[in-house]
Amino acid sequence: MLGRIIMFNTRAIYPLANENCLGSVILASSSKSRARLLCNAGVPFSIKAPNISEESLLKSLRTKGTKTEEAAIFLAEVKAIHVSYKYPNALVIGSDQILDCLGSWFSKPLDRVNARETLRYLSGKSHRLVTSVVVAKAGKKIWQTIDVVTMSMREMSESFIDTYLDAVGNEIYNFVGVYKLESSGIQLFTKLDGDYFTALGLPLFQVLEFLRVQGLLLR
Repeated sequence: MLGRIIMFNTRAIYPLANENCLGSVILASSSKSRARLLCNAGVPFSIKAPNISEESLLKSLRTKGTKTEEAAIFLAEVKAIHVSYKYPNALVIGSDQILDCLGSWFSKPLDRVNARETLRYLSGKSHRLVTSVVVAKAGKKIWQTIDVVTMSMREMSESFIDTYLDAVGNEIYNFVGVYKLESSGIQLFTKLDGDYFTALGLPLFQVLEFLRVQGLLLR
């Protein structure tokens, strides 16, 4: 079931190449981070979260032994195409991010115990954030990209982990790695290899170039 669309209009500051294009970009995601990135970049868009069982799909892909990059593209494509059937005249952006640590995939924590276990496992290790984007129109994929960032997490004491979880509260349940880089989550790391925007959830430079090619943003 599709809910209402939320509109982000930044047109007053960032004009479109074609005024009739306003609202023709839809972000098929409930991610606040992705919405914030597009909004701050001056992209007029709408939000339409797809009604799909992402965890079930992810579990099925794991069982089949799907490679991380392939799984990320598949999930982004499912989201984009699902929404694009309802809005065939729009360019629908679907995106997904998978945390891969030594071949294991991590989902959003179910509770505090699960969050603590995740942080204890990731502590002192490097993991990959595999972020994909698929754009669909009228039920067909027309563009895709994928980017990978390597995150080096420092060794963390049990005391720090508990203090951190107390500080971030329920917000941790929104992030697969139990961290939000834009805030105190940055304290968990010693190094980031790759694009910062990709780590936040969207390979923004690639997406902006695609929108320019489509004539939705000025060159």
